[in-house]
Amino acid sequence: MLPLNQNLQKLFDVAQKPVKTGIGLMSGTSLDGLDIALSSFTGNGLQTQFELLQFITIPYPESFKAEVQQVFAQKTIDLEKLTLLNAFIGNYHGQLVLQALSEWNIEPNTVDFIASHGQTIYHAPKRLHKQPGYPNATLQIGDGDHLAVKTGILTISDFRQKHIAAGGEGAPLALYGDVLLGSKAGEERVLLNIGGIANLTYLPADSDASKVLCTDIGPGNTLIDAACRKYFNKAFDEDSAIANSGKVNEDLLTTLLSHPFFDEAAPKTTGPELFNLAFVENAQQWSQTKELPHEDLVSTLSAFTAASVINFIKYNIGADDLKIFVSGGGARNPFVIARLRQVFANIKDTGSLGINPDAKEAILFALLGNEALCGEPIAIGNNPKVLMGKFSFAP
Repeated sequence: MLPLNQNLQKLFDVAQKPVKTGIGLMSGTSLDGLDIALSSFTGNGLQTQFELLQFITIPYPESFKAEVQQVFAQKTIDLEKLTLLNAFIGNYHGQLVLQALSEWNIEPNTVDFIASHGQTIYHAPKRLHKQPGYPNATLQIGDGDHLAVKTGILTISDFRQKHIAAGGEGAPLALYGDVLLGSKAGEERVLLNIGGIANLTYLPADSDASKVLCTDIGPGNTLIDAACRKYFNKAFDEDSAIANSGKVNEDLLTTLLSHPFFDEAAPKTTGPELFNLAFVENAQQWSQTKELPHEDLVSTLSAFTAASVINFIKYNIGADDLKIFVSGGGARNPFVIARLRQVFANIKDTGSLGINPDAKEAILFALLGNEALCGEPIAIGNNPKVLMGKFSFAP
């Protein structure tokens, strides 16, 4: 029998290690920075044990955000810019990984793998694009080969494509990690992530995998942040200062909540391709609130995020004895969390589960990387039974 080539032998050796050290990378639609989570993993599947060793979010400079926004969530873009950014982001994320490892005094050759989400540029489920003959589709850039070459670390990337190829919508992928890390027999749990888009995973008390539900709900921070950038020259509403200085406009809120997306059956996905300032301006026109003070607009958009979460849970899961654990930037939005607490008695951030709420998404991608290396496909509800991720070998 011929020996394995060097790359495949190293892959085999890493897969056989009882304890693996992996880096998860997450760059969300909010474009605030790159989340870098260094974790150790023992085992796989439902027997996975993990420890978060280090975590950092390295903020993106405004110049980088401006470059990405030229191609982000738009139907018509400059293809040359997209092509250049695919390579550039792969290299840039690699540079940020090396920066983080240097700050932690960790040598790159001690890390077994990187699991990179990449940067979502466009998400196009059939329910949104409505083009006959075309499937669900999504695009994340930040090429894995560039990341692997830059860092010298085995890189796993482009996770969402396998999910779509197997019949899913490519999101939310939190499902797999949430089930592995967040389930507890005897407790009705919801793991709620409020990033640019809000999504949740429902974990039933009886641990029946067929009852598990993971779905996008609607906008998380994306509309709030967009309004803050446009009207206040701020990246986000720190401590809900703007929202708390305004008043919720009920006419506009009712119009925002009337969009057909909220009546579509779950699981479903969405993104800034739908929930953007054009969507808000259209709702203002319909509700005759175009002259609304900007503080009231931010307050109403914050209430919109909370209301969409509340409505979904009440009508699809129920609120009795439910424990809700929140992660993402929205976990630090006092206005949104206060509104949720008016309805749900037991709501905490995921820190109470031992999962840093800011690091959770990056940890979950590292976990998906661990599964790609040594796991087996897991059947959860009606979600695709697949392992995800493409391998890029370091030179």
